Amino acid sequence: MTPVVAPISDAEHLAFVRARRSVNFAQTPAWGRVKTEWRAESLGWLDGGRLVGAGLVLHRPVPGLSRFTLAYVPWGPDIDWAGDIGAWLDPLAAYLRARGAFAIRLCPPLRTHTWNAARVKDGLADPGVRRLTGIPDGHVDPAGAAVSRRLRAAGWLPQNPEDGFGAGQPQFTFEVPLAGRSEDDVLKAMNQQWRRNIKKAVKAGVEVTAGAASDLAAFHELYAHTAARDGFTPRPLAYFETMFGELSAEDPGRIALYLARHEGELVAAAILVRVGAHAWYAYGASSTARREVRGSHACQWAMIRDALAAGCDVYDLRGITPTLDSADPHAGLIRFKVGTGGRAVRYVGEWDLPLRPLVYRAFDLYMRRRGR
Repeated sequence: MTPVVAPISDAEHLAFVRARRSVNFAQTPAWGRVKTEWRAESLGWLDGGRLVGAGLVLHRPVPGLSRFTLAYVPWGPDIDWAGDIGAWLDPLAAYLRARGAFAIRLCPPLRTHTWNAARVKDGLADPGVRRLTGIPDGHVDPAGAAVSRRLRAAGWLPQNPEDGFGAGQPQFTFEVPLAGRSEDDVLKAMNQQWRRNIKKAVKAGVEVTAGAASDLAAFHELYAHTAARDGFTPRPLAYFETMFGELSAEDPGRIALYLARHEGELVAAAILVRVGAHAWYAYGASSTARREVRGSHACQWAMIRDALAAGCDVYDLRGITPTLDSADPHAGLIRFKVGTGGRAVRYVGEWDLPLRPLVYRAFDLYMRRRGR
């Protein structure tokens, strides 16, 4: 089978997504409307007129060479990765090259390794283990490993930085499996500190409520405070307003805002995104004051419970770095997330296929000079 790649409508793309158990939210038509700095296009793989695969492609021009674009497929496309990769990706490359793309960057939604919480905890405690990949006995997923080999053999170039965070999607994430589990099962798997903090929030009277679009300004004020405290650059309020509006319009259950208040004061907030059976903790914010009431843990527990009630298979806490070195400030992130009792995951990562090598080299040089 060699499917034909062609543009599809948002309605066709959304119908395909809804027929799946789940796809990443970055592969929904609405996400293309959130990423306003890119030109979005929904593409389909057609076999005899039947839609057998779909992908959201984001196009971005090269500085100084506006007629050429980088074609980016975040966490996609949604195709049969177990099949002949060439039959799927060769027609995609031909389609995009004919329309001015100088390269394709994609991120297959396939994992290569997983490490359970106990293994990660042991690694954090062992000074001889500096990275997740140094933990023995991690589970290897043969499907992801096979795709990595096939991409490399077909001329695709891996774009995976040492810390796991590139210009696009993180290669390492942390998730809590939910399929077949109850609230008690999930709670019992958490470490003592997480359970204690959830109980502290309840005892302190922290109330978690669902927010509306009108509450985004309050969320953003707390988020900007968090960014200043933790040293990252915050997204503007307009981004969250667009995100909330577009994802809600596509599916009323796609996005939710959680607000944790203590004695009427907003102490934590979080945004959850869900597509089918997969839920993501997308953004969070917390107040420096009243940290002892554990509003962030109250938000996390509320989101996990709602993901369970919605029949989700996974609660995804998203990116981590692979470091286990206690001297590395990033180690605190995985230490926090491992308390959920979940698992660390390594994905195939992002890969580039140069379609116009000279332009691609110029783009790569430009990105290196600006530090990606």
